[in-house]
Amino acid sequence: MTGTDRTAKVATGKARATELTDVTHRPGRWLALSVLVLAVLLVAVDATVLGLATPFLSEDLEPSGTQLLWIGDIYSFVIAGLLVSMGSLGDRIGRKKLLLTGAVAFGAVSVINAYATSPEMMIVARALLGVAGATLMPATLALIRNIFHDPRERSLAIGIWGAAASAGAAVGPVVGGFLLEHFWWGSVFLINLPVMAVLVVVGVRLLPESKNPAPGPWDVASVVLSLVGIVGIVYAIKEAAAYGLRWDIAAAAVIGVVALTGFVRRQLRIRHPLLDMRLFRNRGFSGAVLADLLTIFGLSGLVFFLSQYLQLVQGRGPLEAGLAELPAAVGAVTAGLLAGRAARRFSVRLVVAGGLASVGLATAALVALTEHTGYPMLGAVLLVVGVGAGFSFTVTADVILSSVPKEQAGAASAVSETAYELGAALGIALLGSIVTGVYRGFPTPRDVPAGTADAAHESLGGAVEAAGTVPAHQAAELLAAARDAFVDGLSIAAGAGAAVLLAASVAAWFLLRGQKLADHTETPAAPPALPHRP
Repeated sequence: MTGTDRTAKVATGKARATELTDVTHRPGRWLALSVLVLAVLLVAVDATVLGLATPFLSEDLEPSGTQLLWIGDIYSFVIAGLLVSMGSLGDRIGRKKLLLTGAVAFGAVSVINAYATSPEMMIVARALLGVAGATLMPATLALIRNIFHDPRERSLAIGIWGAAASAGAAVGPVVGGFLLEHFWWGSVFLINLPVMAVLVVVGVRLLPESKNPAPGPWDVASVVLSLVGIVGIVYAIKEAAAYGLRWDIAAAAVIGVVALTGFVRRQLRIRHPLLDMRLFRNRGFSGAVLADLLTIFGLSGLVFFLSQYLQLVQGRGPLEAGLAELPAAVGAVTAGLLAGRAARRFSVRLVVAGGLASVGLATAALVALTEHTGYPMLGAVLLVVGVGAGFSFTVTADVILSSVPKEQAGAASAVSETAYELGAALGIALLGSIVTGVYRGFPTPRDVPAGTADAAHESLGGAVEAAGTVPAHQAAELLAAARDAFVDGLSIAAGAGAAVLLAASVAAWFLLRGQKLADHTETPAAPPALPHRP
């Protein structure tokens, strides 16, 4: 080899290394992450603000009890049913394209929600919002997987992503409380518009496109089976907890199980599955998904009823109650940013199992809850819960994404989000049934009319309204009995939730044994070489 050839080869090697470094460390990757954070923040806020707006919406639209339940539940039903399908669709058509299309749809449907004029219109609008929402969360995580090739940077990016979700869930009640004190209920939907506008305008310029280069066709039969299966099971769980086991609820559960069984069998049989079931053979992937499901199961029912405790038992306003829950978000944000470093310094299973154990022990402290429990104790519990959950969720998300080829990142992200939705449904249904069962057994004070007593036994909110229809001394006795029963139910549910969380900690310790976060930067596919010219 001549000196000229050797010099040319060295120069070519340096140029190629520089090119690969530019791809690996994409200059605008952190700005691109800010766009993804906007999407996550929006979905998290939207999931929590409706609860505060429900009383105002009910007064304006006058829905029946069944319609009100569908207004509250249809959004989560549709999201849960479509997550896997939308994650797989993003792998096929491009995650950027799916995210931006979903963002535009989310903004447009938010307007329909805000100006709904009937319960039926509101139910349809909420369902459409669920369709749009299902495109956002899997696409954001999948894009992180494909934007950040350095695993340490990716861990930090996932921590920021998780912190945004936690912050959104906490900020939702605060923002909702402020808007409802100054504007009409539709304003909680219109806040989506400016955020979506920024997301789309900036995302078009900053987000890189990524997709599976050889995805195969999108199997519509699998989409239908996934939707019917998950919605059937989630619906049956929620309805059985509220009304007991009826024939129609049992039928929904059977249909759901049959559909999901058919879905799994079809994925194992067809050449281009919607979800590659072989992913679950990876112990780290399966362990992380199970840990997420059990964690949300143990926490969601408690968090759902804690807001009622702060408002209806301790008498805080919506805004004050939202602010009272902020320590959980502060803890989750802080832990999420440190989780990747902690998992590499110690171990994945120690950080996840330790985080879950701390959440379980903090939740167990709420067994001693009373009507007059001071805020320092509540605030401390919420802070520990936030820190533990922040460590656990961030590391499990990193494990899930790192366990799969980047071409399947959308489907893997969707599995993680589906576990979250199923865990939430189970937690609210099963732990909620404990609270409701204990609550409905409280003794009615003497001389309270039967109709008033029945309304009071339906829910704590019903008891507060019913108390306004009886003399003051009866109202005080009725509210005292109702609040005591609610707190007793919440304490028992906290104990059950703590047991689930501690069991999740033990499971994570064994299932994540030997699991490590990657340390070496991935090398993206090299650009094609130029043809040799003599």
